[in-house]
Amino acid sequence: MRVERRTLVRNLAIIFAFVAAIAVLLWYAGSRLSTLTSEFQAAERRVDSMQERLAEYSREVDHAIERARAARREADDAQRTATEATAAQAEAEHRVDAATSALETAEAERQQARAETLQAREELESIQARREEELNRMQEALNRIAPTKRTPSGMVMTLGENAFRFDFDKSTLRPENREVLSRIAGVLLASEGYRLFIDGHTDDIGTDDYNKTLSEKRAESVRNYLVGAGIPSDAVSMQGFGKEQPLSSRKTPEARAQNRRVEIGIVDTIVRYEHRSQN
Repeated sequence: MRVERRTLVRNLAIIFAFVAAIAVLLWYAGSRLSTLTSEFQAAERRVDSMQERLAEYSREVDHAIERARAARREADDAQRTATEATAAQAEAEHRVDAATSALETAEAERQQARAETLQAREELESIQARREEELNRMQEALNRIAPTKRTPSGMVMTLGENAFRFDFDKSTLRPENREVLSRIAGVLLASEGYRLFIDGHTDDIGTDDYNKTLSEKRAESVRNYLVGAGIPSDAVSMQGFGKEQPLSSRKTPEARAQNRRVEIGIVDTIVRYEHRSQN
């Protein structure tokens, strides 16, 4: 654009010089004044046309500059967008890596927990097997003393008329009762991890309150003897049910003798087990 302007200026200088020469020639040659005037006017028209073209070129240049600036702004915006997109991609990749690492950690922990669970299950099964063998031995030993059966929660030993007898309207232990309880205590002391529940029961002769009190006293006598024989006191509970839970509903002497009893519940406090056998 500067070259064109210099050219234009140079051209104008030439024109003005030319006009000056014409003026001199007119002074010297008046006859050619009309022709030179026409040529000068034509030159002026060319100059006006060139100025219009120059103005148009200037406007085009301004438009080009504005378009270039707009293109630069668009390029800058595109660059910022690309930078932000790159940062977002890097952040997304970081999150994916973190999630993958967390997933791998969780999977490792799950595998470890599974292995620990399997190990704990094997240990529990081993303990249950050992406890089951011990329960079987205990049941066999107790069953030689008095009828003992397995239940879902443990064992129940029934001290009835045939193996255990109180005097009428008494809760005092007879000598033979003490012998039976000593044998039972010997079996129980050979094992650990059990809790005893001693329940007293009577027949249907007498009032409810009387029989309940009598059954409590008889259960307490059994408890006190076992605790005195070495069974931990906090491992033995007792309760009297009176005539509320008869084994037989008949009114015969044999049925009533069957209902007069003390039951010793033996519950494993280490593991729970299912009922597997009953004698």
